Amino acid sequence: VYEDMERVTLTAPYMPGYLAFREVGFLLRLLDRLRASSPHLTPDAILVDGNGKLHPHGFGLACHLGVRSGIPTIGIGKSLHHVDGLSKTRLRAILDAGACPAPGTHAVLTGDSGTVRGAALRTTLADDFKPVLVSVGHAICLQSAVALAWRCCVHRVPEPVRQADLRSREWLRRHGAAEPGE
Repeated sequence: VYEDMERVTLTAPYMPGYLAFREVGFLLRLLDRLRASSPHLTPDAILVDGNGKLHPHGFGLACHLGVRSGIPTIGIGKSLHHVDGLSKTRLRAILDAGACPAPGTHAVLTGDSGTVRGAALRTTLADDFKPVLVSVGHAICLQSAVALAWRCCVHRVPEPVRQADLRSREWLRRHGAAEPGE
């Protein structure tokens, strides 16, 4: 499995809803390195730890990365932010009504505007399960995004996103969270 990491210095402040503007350049740089060193490993699709169309502005990090890289992208969210009338309370009501009875099933999330924003995907057997929120980023339909996300699940979060999180945390433990003087 290919992996690449680098320490970055964030110069833009964190602003909710604008994460892509702060992070997409770093991700593109890593993709450029992959394409230069091992073009045969360029992914057919990227699962992003962040949202695509299930985003307050309808265009999250998964959308930005997909458009800028030209690679199909899927947003994988772990919690729902209020989007187009979709809230945590509304999501829980949908799930409690039996929308996702078994692992691998999903509920389409349609906002008050009638726009399909994404899907809540059940990935575990637990009665009080927390779904993974799947949304289209770029160049893929929601049905295919949900199917691919589910195929990547060994645990609650799809493995590419889970492994990126685990491996980056390990890298930070070994190399330090920041350079001296930062």
